[in-house]
Amino acid sequence: MTSVISGIKIPDSKLAREAAELVRSYEDEMLFNHSVRVYVFGAMKGLRQKLKFDSELLYVAALFHDLGLVDHYHTETKRFEVDGADAARDFLRARGIGEPQADLVWEAIALHTTPGIPQYMRPEIALTNAGVLVDVVGVGFDEYTPEQRDEVISAFPRGDFKNEFLKVQTCSALKKPHTTFGTVNFDYIEDHDPTFRKPNACTRIRNTPWQT
Repeated sequence: MTSVISGIKIPDSKLAREAAELVRSYEDEMLFNHSVRVYVFGAMKGLRQKLKFDSELLYVAALFHDLGLVDHYHTETKRFEVDGADAARDFLRARGIGEPQADLVWEAIALHTTPGIPQYMRPEIALTNAGVLVDVVGVGFDEYTPEQRDEVISAFPRGDFKNEFLKVQTCSALKKPHTTFGTVNFDYIEDHDPTFRKPNACTRIRNTPWQT
């Protein structure tokens, strides 16, 4: 694996190598490359903003952030983000990492698709979200120079990322549509089936057992 990309060093500790090995064993190339790009873009933003962050924890959060999309970590009742967050926390606990650090990574992964909140939280959480946003929907695209973007893509190619990513996200959402209520994940189902209707918050409020 490329060790330095546009000034960003890929963590090479025992923990980092084991994390990459585990994730690579379950994710295909598309998801794995995306996960590393999330780290690099997030770390670049962190350095640009002069934030103090733990590169190793950011790397683990980025690596695991989409692991809940793969069958091995899929659960029937949790959002895919929580499946990935749980896997990362278990991984860190098993290697003696303290609860505060494991919880920080859990939060970064669990919140990575939640709009309007992660950017106000600790740097590892904010930067995981920022890396996801630029790589998936292009938020912050122009904050990176063409040379920086090209170097990242050269090291970890996108391939047919847009179509392949939409496919895997839609597949996950269709398996447990009830977990998409109130999240951006509903969009994958609606795009696949425009007739699908999500639960309506107003209807749910009116139908509670409360009298008023």
